[in-house]
This record gives sequence, structure tokens and C-alpha cells, in this order.
Amino acid sequence: MQAMSRTVVDVEIGRRMGPLEGLVRPGFLVLAILSGSTATAGAANDQSDGSGLPLPRFVSLKSDHVNVRGGPNKDHDVAWVFTRSGLPVEITAEFENWRRIRDRDGAEGWVYHSLLSGKRTAYVTQPKTQTEFVSLREAADANSPERAKLERGVIGNVKRCNGQWCRISGAGFDGWIEQDRLWGVYPNEKIE
Repeated sequence: MQAMSRTVVDVEIGRRMGPLEGLVRPGFLVLAILSGSTATAGAANDQSDGSGLPLPRFVSLKSDHVNVRGGPNKDHDVAWVFTRSGLPVEITAEFENWRRIRDRDGAEGWVYHSLLSGKRTAYVTQPKTQTEFVSLREAADANSPERAKLERGVIGNVKRCNGQWCRISGAGFDGWIEQDRLWGVYPNEKIE
């Protein structure tokens, strides 16, 4: 029996700019973070004040409303708001209970640790030279039958990675995708 192939499309990117839209750019956020007090900048690199987990590392958003701030406390303005839970982000620094995160577009800001989850998720990406859809395979093999075609931007839960392929699942799909087609896992990373 031949497996049916279907297309999974996800058009919501899950991020919107706040009232400063057009004024707040990723480069501005980095400048704002770097221009903060030297105590904050030094403490952000001091892992004794954080979780002690390795940096950088990927996590996901726990909530469908996550304020991203210009610095590691509530006194800093909200630069933008994530509006979709499950989005993968990369933690690049820690300061006490705050985590500096980077999104898939390279924008960085600070979020409170309880808004993040250790659950691994990933975005489907593709090089500009590739076709519009990315194949999800039945097994970790390019010759394996195609289970679905995923559009760029689809988010899946990462189940396993062997360094070349990752098994991901989501609403209406489950299968293997080439690891270099995902943002949310590192090249050659193995996840059990």
C-alpha cells in the first residue's frame, strides 16, 4: 500500500512588533543591551548567577504571550511580544532568572525564565535554491517514502536527531526530515 503524501502549511510566524514598530530593530536591541550598565553586562556572562546549563542552547516558548525586553528586568521596555507558544528560541546568556534569547531572524532580547520550556521544537527551513516544500520521510533516509511535504515555517516537536536526520511531529504529521532543514537544532546534534 502506497503512503499518501500531504502538504502541511503554517503561515503564522507568531511574532509581532509592539508600538515601536519601525523603530526597534535587531541591531538596536543589541546596542541597547550592550549599552546597559557594566554590572549587568558582566553578570550576563557570569554563569554562577544563571542555571548553570550550557550556552547557547535551544528551548521553546511556554506561553502564547511572551514579552521580550531590552534588558534583564521588568524596568526595561518591552521590545516585542511573541504570540505563539512552542516557538523555538536560542538562549545566548543568563542573568539571575532572566534569559537572553535569539529568534530565527537573529533578534535578541530578554525574557523571564518561567516563560521558557526545555521542550525542543524546530522550524522547517530551506535554502533559497530548494523547492517550496521540504519532504518529511517515513525513515531517516532520502530514499524512504515521503509522508508529507512541509512548508517553510512549519513548527514541529523534535523527537530524536541522529546528527543527520530528525524525527519531528506536529498537527497532522510525524516523520523524518534532514537536520539541516531545521532551525532549533544544531548541526550534527544528537537528541535521544
